[in-house]
Amino acid sequence: MPDPRPLPLWAGRTVALLGILLVALNLRTAVAVISPIVAEINVDIRLDSVGLGIIGAVPPIAFALSALFGALIARRTGLERLLALAIVAMIVGQLLRSAATNFAVLLIGSLIAMIGAGIGNVLLPPLVKRYFPDRIGLMTSLYATLLAIGTAVTAALTAPIANSVGWRTSLAVWSIMALTALVPWVTILLRHRRDRAAVAADEVSDLEEPSADAIGRIWRSKTAWTVAIVFALSAFHVYVAFAWLPQLLVDIVGVSHVQAGGLLALYSIVGLPSALVVPLLTARLKNVGWVIQSGVAAFVLGYLGLLLLPTVLPWLWVVLIGAGPLLFPAALTLINLRTRTHEGSVALSGFVQTVGYGIGALGPLLVAMLRGLTGGWTAVLILLIVTALLCAVVGARLTKPTFVEDDVARP
Repeated sequence: MPDPRPLPLWAGRTVALLGILLVALNLRTAVAVISPIVAEINVDIRLDSVGLGIIGAVPPIAFALSALFGALIARRTGLERLLALAIVAMIVGQLLRSAATNFAVLLIGSLIAMIGAGIGNVLLPPLVKRYFPDRIGLMTSLYATLLAIGTAVTAALTAPIANSVGWRTSLAVWSIMALTALVPWVTILLRHRRDRAAVAADEVSDLEEPSADAIGRIWRSKTAWTVAIVFALSAFHVYVAFAWLPQLLVDIVGVSHVQAGGLLALYSIVGLPSALVVPLLTARLKNVGWVIQSGVAAFVLGYLGLLLLPTVLPWLWVVLIGAGPLLFPAALTLINLRTRTHEGSVALSGFVQTVGYGIGALGPLLVAMLRGLTGGWTAVLILLIVTALLCAVVGARLTKPTFVEDDVARP
């Protein structure tokens, strides 16, 4: 549990603070960069509904695979070294996508970039617990906010940059931003080499990484499954939005592609207040169930608006849908708050994100299939409403604080 007497954020850990925040700023740029410029990419690389569905499914699939193996790889390499390698993968993947001349290269670049981002997803919660065990709520709030800022900035600027200098340059720009996140972690790794006893950067072997037995046992934890499903349903809706919301708005509201990109940016910006506030509330409240229900209510109202009154205040429906993913920072915070140990935190982070992104990957593909079968968006919006309501049922289990280690210790 967090120390009741928190130290200043900069107490011997300024570089780690900067590193965590810069990584968070870059973790969603590769996800948000494609959908606003589909029309421009389509001039050079054919992207039909199936292709868009596959590209849209790459992030959660890559994130799930990264979560499945990330904790075990970290056991050999160490958290900081693995994170540095993940940032390099993000840079390489973005550059490869910008140079793509066919769909296969675009897909491979996307996969490399998303695997890097997925490893970052898994490592940030245990890194927060390592460097800031006394500030879990605040640090989760800060990095969740920067996740939202990075997403919003990318969604807002990608189309204008593409219109000015071309879609390839628009994609390459974000690799430069990712490069800035590498600097603090290289600094920390060099510090490890010079001084293994540094207070703010403990030796890698001091952190208990999850054993295969611990990872196997966590699958039997009801607490782990509850957090994972909340995370999964949030991911499902978020990746549907990134992949399909601009096209949905073009089709049923009648906005232009540039306006749809702006509305996607609005969707992302709406997440800023919840990213800032929700982790702090989650860290302080014993009953976080009402937080989950608030997110579900926002999702349902937004989808109903698009279903019944799409051309009336479409920005309001986008705002409501953008408020729904407050489930995401809540689940990120619970990864640390529902574990007692570092080992439990790494294991739960891997489990939650494996399950969560695995289910989330179905979202863009299901939407592509339903849209192809029905030729419209009604069935898609009904699917989104039903899955949001399912999250309300699961979230009802989060009325009392429980711990993963206690669940798996029971006979």
